[in-house]
Amino acid sequence: MIDVLVVGGGNAALCAALMAREAGASVLLLEASPKEWRGGNSQHTRNLRCMHDAPQDVLVEAYPEEEYWQDLLKVTGGLTDEHLARLVIRASSNCRDWMRRHGVRFQPPLSGALHVARTNAFFMGGGKALVNAYYRSAEALGVQIRYDTPVAAVELDGDRFVAVRTEAGERIGARSCVLASGGFESNREWLREAWGQNERGEWPADNFLIRGTRFNQGVLLRHMIDAGADTIGDPSQGHMVAIDARAPLYDGGICTRIDCVSLGVVVNRDARRFYDEGEDFWPKRYAIWGRLVAQQPGQIAWSVIDQQAVGRFMPPVFPGTQANTLGELAQKIGLDEATFVRTVQEYNAACRVGRFDHTALDDCHTEGLAPAKTHWARPLDTAPFYAYPVRPGITFTYLGLKVDETAAVRFGGRPSPNLFVAGEMMAGNVLGQGYTAGVGMSIGTAFGHIAGTQAAKAAKNVSQKSPETALAAAH
Repeated sequence: MIDVLVVGGGNAALCAALMAREAGASVLLLEASPKEWRGGNSQHTRNLRCMHDAPQDVLVEAYPEEEYWQDLLKVTGGLTDEHLARLVIRASSNCRDWMRRHGVRFQPPLSGALHVARTNAFFMGGGKALVNAYYRSAEALGVQIRYDTPVAAVELDGDRFVAVRTEAGERIGARSCVLASGGFESNREWLREAWGQNERGEWPADNFLIRGTRFNQGVLLRHMIDAGADTIGDPSQGHMVAIDARAPLYDGGICTRIDCVSLGVVVNRDARRFYDEGEDFWPKRYAIWGRLVAQQPGQIAWSVIDQQAVGRFMPPVFPGTQANTLGELAQKIGLDEATFVRTVQEYNAACRVGRFDHTALDDCHTEGLAPAKTHWARPLDTAPFYAYPVRPGITFTYLGLKVDETAAVRFGGRPSPNLFVAGEMMAGNVLGQGYTAGVGMSIGTAFGHIAGTQAAKAAKNVSQKSPETALAAAH
C-alpha cells in the first residue's frame, strides 16, 4: 500500500508530495487534468509574497513580519486566523532555498506599475516553469504521478482516511492522504448558488470569467462538507479580479488583468464612477475590483485612461478601444455619451494635481467628488483616450476546510489522524476576504509543506501499527 496519497496537481499538492517523499514516504499524486494542463491555478501565477528583515537575493530593502501581517489584516478586514496567518508569513521567509533545490528559479522583479520589488519574489518563467520544475523533481525522487484521474469521493472510517474513489470507479487506498484539489471556482452552478440573484433580478455569477483552470470543480470540497468536515469561509468570497471582458471563459491567466485602473477612472454601464480608483497601490488593491464590478449592473465596467497613462502599466493582451474625443469613446463602447462626458468632466474639474508619482502615495487627489480619487488623480484631457472593458475574473474561492497548524482535516473540532488539506481547499482560514499579490502561493507553499510532512508521519505511524509489522516484530 502507498504511504501518502496526494489529490491535486498544483503548487500545494506538489509541495506536499515532495515533502512527504523527502521524509521517506512512498507517494502517489493524482491530477485531474491531462498532463498538458497540469498544475491547477499555479501555472498562472508569477510570484510569492515573502517576509524578509533585510535585502535577500531578488528582494530589496526589508518586508518584516509585522508589515506583512498588517497588509493581510487590511485586505481581509480582520477575517483571518492570526496564528495561521503568521505561520504562513514566517514560512515565506525561508522557503526559497528549498524551492531552488527543486529547480525553481527567481528573476529580478518586474518594473513598471507593479512596485513589488520589496515584497514579492518572481518566478523565472512564471508559474508554468515552477510547476514543471516541481514535477521534474517529483519524478526524479520517485513520486508516482497519474494524470486524467479526477477523484469523486473519499472513503472514511470515522475521522480516519481509508481510500479515495476516482470518477472512473477505481478505489485507491493509502496510509494517509493530502487533499489539495482546489476550490469550486470552475463550477459555474455552485458559483451561481453562492452568489444568488441580486436586486436587479440578475444572477451575477453568470457573467463571471474564470482566470484559472477549468478543473477546479469543488467535487472533493463538496464531498468533505457533506461528510461532516469542519468548514470555514463564505462561499461568495474569493480572489476576484477585474479582467478584460474579452478574455476566454477559462485559463486566461495573468495577461487578462487590467492594470491601468489607478491611472484613470472606472465607469459602469450607466457611465458613472463607483469607487476610489486611487485608494492604494495597485498590488494591494487589484483584487477588490472583481467584486466591485460584480456588484455593478450587468457585471461590466470600463477602465478609461488617456495618453498620459500609456507606458506606465503592464499592457494587457487585448488593445483598448481608442478614440480622439471622449464623446467618440462613449459611442464606441456603447455608453450614453452625455452621461459619460459629464462624468469625466466632473472628475477632471475635481482633480487637485500636485506632484504626480505613481510609485508613491502622491498628493494628486480630487476634492468635492463622490466617490473621491485619493491618489494619482490627473485630468483625462490628453488624446487619444482608451477604454478597456472589464468583468469579474474569479481566481479561487475561499470556502474551505477548517484547519490548525497541523493541516489536519477536522470533524467536530477533532483532527483526523491521517487526512490533511493544503492550498485553496483551506486558504479561507487565512483569507476570509480580500487578497494581496502573492499570498495565495505563500499559503499553498506553507501548508503544502506542513501537510506533506504530517502525512508522512501519519503513514509511518499507521505502518508501525499494521498487522504485518506486528507479526514481524513477534518473530
